[in-house]
Amino acid sequence: MQSRHAISTVEDYEPFIGQQAVERILAKGRKLSGRSIAHVNSTYFGGGVAEILSSLTLLMRALGLDAEWRAIQGPPDFFSITKKMHNALQGEPIRLTDIKKEIYEDIAFQNAIRNRFDHDYVVVHDPQPLPLVEFSRKRGPWIWRCHVDMAHPSRDIWEYLAGYIEQYDAMIVSAEEYRQPWRLPQRVFQPAIDPFSIINRELPEGEVDRRLRHYGVPLDLPLVVQVSRFDRWKDPHGVIRAFQIARRVKDCTLVLVGNVATDDPEGPAVYESLLREKEERVLILSGEDTSFVNALQRRAAVVLQKSLREGFGLTVAEAMWKRTPVIGGNVGGIRYQIEDGVNGFLVSSVEETADRLVRLLSDEQLRRRMGEAARETVRQRFLMTRYLEQYLDLMDGFETHYRLRPETPALSTREEAAGSESPATH
Repeated sequence: MQSRHAISTVEDYEPFIGQQAVERILAKGRKLSGRSIAHVNSTYFGGGVAEILSSLTLLMRALGLDAEWRAIQGPPDFFSITKKMHNALQGEPIRLTDIKKEIYEDIAFQNAIRNRFDHDYVVVHDPQPLPLVEFSRKRGPWIWRCHVDMAHPSRDIWEYLAGYIEQYDAMIVSAEEYRQPWRLPQRVFQPAIDPFSIINRELPEGEVDRRLRHYGVPLDLPLVVQVSRFDRWKDPHGVIRAFQIARRVKDCTLVLVGNVATDDPEGPAVYESLLREKEERVLILSGEDTSFVNALQRRAAVVLQKSLREGFGLTVAEAMWKRTPVIGGNVGGIRYQIEDGVNGFLVSSVEETADRLVRLLSDEQLRRRMGEAARETVRQRFLMTRYLEQYLDLMDGFETHYRLRPETPALSTREEAAGSESPATH
């Protein structure tokens, strides 16, 4: 039983992963105890990256690592540009003018001056803080962790970002097909959830009811839920159309819950467009109440994640952990979580979504069977300890390759590193 103010530890995961796995991770942690690592992204809340870093950095500290989490700052113009870059990495055309590049680079430079990155390891997440590497003195390996679906990136954005990416010592992506033809080592780390976080921890039925009633969610009909940022790539309008079709056969209530992350300037416009489709059985809710999201995912008959592009889709694993069947877009990282027809359904159209929705709403045994299979999938493959262990292995590989020691803070030169294969490729 955790104390009131305790943070989760690797030992807390033993009921889910077993004693042997716990001891293995603890042993790896002891080898790296005291090493400093900074994770850098663009926001402290809103979206899966912030959710992951909140738990990962605490778990690293509990293991004895000196882990920090930094979020860069910037004006709206900067985040408007980086959102376009995000979209371009997912295949959308982009027009990179000189002024856009200047703003992007200047804000990165300002953040490099504002922060010290003299850590043994620095992990930079996504394109927003990517140029920090050019303006910082490297003490140890720098790793670029890209969470975006990069299966078919725009050539223009890729050619521009190449100059920054090649200054990193390794790159982490969320799926095999996101690997790119670069010389730097690339690893695949699929994201994971923290079962002890507010959004995932167990909730009594009474508390679930209270949270839902507080937000005016009717409980008289089955709930269909999608939780995601207000982002057109999540296809919220397609979700509403699928719901409207399914509702002709099986009456239900749709709840769309989202947020507007500080690094996503397109969110407010998407939210406003959705409000025009709000009605008695279509609830559009915005907020940061993770207990409410937890309650919704537990009470939902079906959770949707009808994304058109998706680096991973952490909300899929969150719902699956709660034994709720998920209908997800047949794209990106969702395909690695859902085995079609076994622990959920994969769909490629509004019509397919409506059909699978009717099937699940009409068959309670199917929902229960898929829900149990979904929970087991997450237990085996998508818990935070697996994700933590991958980082430990990557760091340990660098320890050996670069012979890092506290008294020798600098890396080997890039020419020396190029002479042998990095352990990050294994």
